[in-house]
Amino acid sequence: MGQTDKQFNALLRMLIARIKSAIEEKDPERAKEQMRELLADLQTTLED
Repeated sequence: MGQTDKQFNALLRMLIARIKSAIEEKDPERAKEQMRELLADLQTTLED
């Protein structure tokens, strides 16, 4: 079953919010950790 446009838009909004959060993070190590978590979540999504 494919995604609807609304589901895809929601995914993009979530990605944008998490990337912005990592960019705005003052601690570089915490920013890297946020990006690692995002990558892990995306990989899990692909595997589901």
